[in-house]
Amino acid sequence: MQKPPIEEQTEEGLTVTPPKSWAAGVPAVRHALAYSLEQTSVRRTALTLLNLNQAAGMDCPGCAWPEPGPDQRHRNEYCENGAKHINDEATSRRITADFFRQHSVSELGRRSDHWLNQQGRLTEPMVKRPGSDHYEPISWHDALGLLAEELGRLDSPDEALFYTSGRVSNEAAFLLQLFARAFGTNNLPDCSNMCHESSGAALNETLGIGKGSVSLQDIHHADLVLVVGQNPGSNHPRMLSALEETKRNGGRIVAVNPLPEAGLLRFKNPQKPGGLIGRGTRIADQFLQIRLGGDLALFQALNLLLLEAEEAAPGTVLDHDFIETSTSGFTEFAEHVRSLSWQDVLTSTGLSRAETEELRDRVLASDRIIVCWAMGLTQQKHGVATIREIVNFLLLRGNIGKAGAGVCPVRGHSNVQGDRTMGIWERMPQVFLDALEREFAFTPPAKHGWDTVQSIKAMLEGRAKVFLGVAGNFARATPDSQVTEKAMRQCRLTAHVSTKLNRSHTVCGETALILPTLGRSDRDIQVGGEQFVTVEDSMSTVHASRGRLEPTSGKLLSEVAILCRLARRTLGESPPIPWEQFEEDYGTIRDRIARVVPGFEDFNARVATPGGFRLPNPVNDGVFHTPTGKALFTRNRFEMLHAPEGHLLLQTLRSHDQWNTIPYAMDDRYRGIHGGRRIVLVNPLDLDALGLSAGDQVDLVGVWHDGLERRAERLRVVSYPTARGCAAAYYPETNVLVPLDSVADTSNTPTSKGIVVRLERSVR
Repeated sequence: MQKPPIEEQTEEGLTVTPPKSWAAGVPAVRHALAYSLEQTSVRRTALTLLNLNQAAGMDCPGCAWPEPGPDQRHRNEYCENGAKHINDEATSRRITADFFRQHSVSELGRRSDHWLNQQGRLTEPMVKRPGSDHYEPISWHDALGLLAEELGRLDSPDEALFYTSGRVSNEAAFLLQLFARAFGTNNLPDCSNMCHESSGAALNETLGIGKGSVSLQDIHHADLVLVVGQNPGSNHPRMLSALEETKRNGGRIVAVNPLPEAGLLRFKNPQKPGGLIGRGTRIADQFLQIRLGGDLALFQALNLLLLEAEEAAPGTVLDHDFIETSTSGFTEFAEHVRSLSWQDVLTSTGLSRAETEELRDRVLASDRIIVCWAMGLTQQKHGVATIREIVNFLLLRGNIGKAGAGVCPVRGHSNVQGDRTMGIWERMPQVFLDALEREFAFTPPAKHGWDTVQSIKAMLEGRAKVFLGVAGNFARATPDSQVTEKAMRQCRLTAHVSTKLNRSHTVCGETALILPTLGRSDRDIQVGGEQFVTVEDSMSTVHASRGRLEPTSGKLLSEVAILCRLARRTLGESPPIPWEQFEEDYGTIRDRIARVVPGFEDFNARVATPGGFRLPNPVNDGVFHTPTGKALFTRNRFEMLHAPEGHLLLQTLRSHDQWNTIPYAMDDRYRGIHGGRRIVLVNPLDLDALGLSAGDQVDLVGVWHDGLERRAERLRVVSYPTARGCAAAYYPETNVLVPLDSVADTSNTPTSKGIVVRLERSVR
């Protein structure tokens, strides 16, 4: 029975309580079940949860944290957020043509992200025609024909954009890039451009591969794990179970973050009796509350301390054999680090020298070290340089390529890493394009395409006219919200392959299409029988995912089917790619992937093994695909983020009850925020200096050199133990403050961590 939607909550209901000092436990179980049962029936909830992250079940469409081996998994191998996410997708609520007759596009554009998501699953293709303010039904034949016709009308293939998020499967991602390149463009912007592009850029340069090197077993058996710029308690809670295992095995953990995060303080594992009724496990042995943008200075200072420790006790600190045989650039790196100013370090980090020296002592007591990081680093102006410095740190003591040690970028979307492996990148190397040419008998374009920021600029300037988004919420995931929305509205056609309604469907080109698709939880029946798809997790394990629910509507198509039918309508028989065969049997797609993508040999047979298989990482065999054939030490110029007097450095973040751009509720219970999202967290000492008090209503005004005023209006001030001089607020509400031209060096990732803002009292 369809349940009524949850009504939108108002900011007047906002209440603030002290932040939590621990995460998970009984409340996590209660909230997960409560949300699931609000969305759907007891039966469907049981069906999804008992199959979630199981070897023969469905992969969680939330984060990309890996599962233990098939024989080591809990029967409930999911976290609170995973349970919410899968049942948010499995909801019994439906959006039909009647809904769009009742609600205009303009009205929907005024609704919140929360309200839009709560309306339910999309059930049939819809079109907004030129001049209309309503979506109306359209057949699949006509919808795909309309999109194919618009693509065919373009003066150049480069006027089209093919965007995807990490929710899509390997099979769909491979087909999307194949279609785009057969059409004639490398315009394949994706969510990686906005999250972990900095990781890929830094790791490719220094180690020769843009992926992490560690496994789940490495995390379990590390002596020391540094968790930097990351909040696993809300963003990938199952990581806390892995860190708990690290502690059980005698390892130590250091958290580096501008905010004290509940999950990194103490974890009550809801799958263990001690986590339900006991005190749980203390996670972080040391918490370094760093100032925004200070991470590069911290790791340079740490590296300087290690060099000085080696000088004081030669041969006892650095791994000279590893440095000599497996690295290059050490001498230049060491000379650069020795010029570091401690005063600059202390000012930039907000830490004391004693705190950094305590971290050095933990490093010296550890043989196996892992550094984990997420968007707290990658979305900094100097994110690439910071990650290069982390690599320097690990190279000094040989902590690359050995068990229990290495680099660990923790991805967000469930298959964002798999998308890149499958070719979703505007700058894929020529060796990949050559493999496509051999397999499919056409010459892919060699000219690099546009990433996400470049794509927004191209739409804004009229150089891109058709936008196809496969999954995701482009309008809300991107920076400079007003500019991005203006850019999308200038397209001739925007089309979104989606499971649920979101803000992007209200930001329409002249013509707009909604193409509803199967979710991860839905059974996928094609001519060739029931299909499964595959994903790649953060640690390079590829495994199968099989939906278990009957589809929401008989009018849904899978992402694979949509792309195959669109490609046939757009390209015809040239080049001669067997799109119809691909749609009928996904195993035929995997056969082609096996011949194009290294590491996927005998794909179908290997993925049939419970738990799948792990892709090889040459770093772990001592092989570095860099110009020197060795891992590279680098010199990274240190620059401190500066906020003028009366200003703060802002980071955007997500609440606990949120998945990427979509809030499931108006709460953030670990931080003590209830009933509202338009808040800004500020240190009480900074509030005093600014003449503000908790509960004041302010506008956040972004300060940027282009002279444009960017303003997030009417946020409530919350006194919170942030780092001094820093503030935090939720995205996507504050994405409006991130200028399109404010990007990380090298990676072009929007700098959502380190925005200079001033707080103005709101005009009532």
